[in-house]
Amino acid sequence: MKSKKFVEELNNKTAAELAQELVAAKKELFNLRFQNATNQLDNTARIKEVRKNIARIQTVMTQKAKVAE
Repeated sequence: MKSKKFVEELNNKTAAELAQELVAAKKELFNLRFQNATNQLDNTARIKEVRKNIARIQTVMTQKAKVAE
């Protein structure tokens, strides 16, 4: 599955890399929302996918923070 592989990749990254990934995903989500508002977005399902990826990144960051305590 695509999401399992994505989560495995996230688990192998450091906290700084995860933070960069999160910023990039949030920028992408902003751009997708902007394109959707101006009727330039063809694949609207991508918004949902990016939102879930942001949640996955935040979950892995939280897990790593709890392990570090």
